[in-house]
Amino acid sequence: MTTTFGRIAYEALDVCNGVEMVTIEAGVARTSLSQGAQAVDIGTGNAGVAIRLGQTFGLEVTAIEFDPVMAELAAARIAAAGGGVDLVLGSAAEVLQQRPPFDLIVALGTTNLTGEGRPSPEAGFAFLRRHVRPGGWLLWGDLVWRGEPSAPLRQVVEATNLYTDDKGWVAAAQGAGFALEWREISSQAVFDAYARDAVGAAQSWLETHPDAPEADTVRFHADRMQAVFEFGHGLIGFGLYLFRAPVPDNR
Repeated sequence: MTTTFGRIAYEALDVCNGVEMVTIEAGVARTSLSQGAQAVDIGTGNAGVAIRLGQTFGLEVTAIEFDPVMAELAAARIAAAGGGVDLVLGSAAEVLQQRPPFDLIVALGTTNLTGEGRPSPEAGFAFLRRHVRPGGWLLWGDLVWRGEPSAPLRQVVEATNLYTDDKGWVAAAQGAGFALEWREISSQAVFDAYARDAVGAAQSWLETHPDAPEADTVRFHADRMQAVFEFGHGLIGFGLYLFRAPVPDNR
């Protein structure tokens, strides 16, 4: 088994983002999707959300993961839960192009969503809109700027993804044709717990594996995450949004 910071940190978490599972369930429940509806979890991470979509709501779930190391963790979690999730190793852009539109897309903290590197929020939502059936749903979650960050903070945080504030996410989704149905911004306490638990898991691993070949890399990423979230405390949050694709007018 390959060891990385993400593999260590996300094994310790229910959700690989700064949001609680109960909040995700509340969003999905608002869709009133029937059992057997087709759902996809993009960037499934530890597969915790994908498993819950199947077990709690009876959805037919495809889980996409690009990172082979994280896919190992996802596969182990899915097997331990008794299966029921179709895990696909690959990029979201390639996998979605091969599948018919979904009833529900879940995209939480995704990176390189469109295969273009760092797509703008507008480009990301336009891409997803093409893969949601008419009247279908998008449960979107990502980092939210709670205030205007300094240039250095923005540069570090947005090294792999572009982010915006609450109004920016909503406007970008609406520009792609989605309608906002519900939103929840995680409390500071929830967001702090996510960072604390992720970094704490890595620090615990380092205490018991100080001479491991991966130790320096794990320490670097743990220190980086802790520094970024401390420096940006109060400015970085996590927003969860439920959007709906237009319903065809059959009149």
